Amino acid sequence: MDYFVISLLNGVVYGLLLFMVSSGLTLVFGMMGVLNFAHGSFYMIGAYAGYAIARVTGFWPAMVLAPVVVALIGAAVERWLLEPVHRHGHAQELLLTFGLVFVIEELAKLLFGPFAVDNPMPAELARPALQVGDIAFPAFKAFIGVVAAAMFAGLFALLRLTRAGLVVRAAVHRPDMVSALGHDVSRVFMLVFALGAGLAGLAGAVAGVFYPVSPNMAHELGVIVFVVVVVGGLGSLPGALVASLLIGLSTTFAVGIDATLGDGLRTLGLAWTMGGIFDVRLSSMSGAIPFFLMLLILLLRPSGLLGERA
Repeated sequence: MDYFVISLLNGVVYGLLLFMVSSGLTLVFGMMGVLNFAHGSFYMIGAYAGYAIARVTGFWPAMVLAPVVVALIGAAVERWLLEPVHRHGHAQELLLTFGLVFVIEELAKLLFGPFAVDNPMPAELARPALQVGDIAFPAFKAFIGVVAAAMFAGLFALLRLTRAGLVVRAAVHRPDMVSALGHDVSRVFMLVFALGAGLAGLAGAVAGVFYPVSPNMAHELGVIVFVVVVVGGLGSLPGALVASLLIGLSTTFAVGIDATLGDGLRTLGLAWTMGGIFDVRLSSMSGAIPFFLMLLILLLRPSGLLGERA
């Protein structure tokens, strides 16, 4: 029972962290139609910015200032790099953001070195928040969950309940009409991209004191973020949340299962002897579960769990 409760909590927190990173990518694609390959790099910039600022101001000011820094960088990227190639189509955007990944990674190595940096956790969040048997659930993981929940509520309210959200959604489908009403559509898109980058920066600043901050962190989480967006449905914020939790829970529970697929089939009476992949333990396949899930979703519902059908 202790294993189940702790795995459930860890899975939810990991899923919410995935949502924190993927929400910005979902927002940018849903509002602008830009699939940003460098989104994981903005997450990494947020972690490094949080680390650098925290050395001067402490964790709490850094958590506020780091997303602002990343949002400003995102605005500059959209205005001076993405906007000139936006008219040429998605292929050029993908190539540009793909190249940007390597530029940002090399800059991180140049400024902070090729190895992980020591980013201490604030003392008030280092204590246990919950004790389940002999296992302590740290307060910082609970804090990640609270920030992710607040992020989802804030984004949903911004896009659905405010005039700014109405203008943004209208600019996606009727840019000429929005421009005729006096709104600068290019500025709207720049602000949306900056907000998406800032959300990734917030995720990096929060998670950077718990997970290793290194130049590889963009690759480690960036691929899974794209899986989340595809599984949830491109442009669907609720879909990203559902997909993040599904992937977080399935991956976390699989890590602690010391059994094979063949064992499960034999228990059901479906197979007596197995070999090959069926003899591989589920714990060693946990990293592949998100990709199996994405393949299944693409086969059964190509638009994603909550995505709109074409």
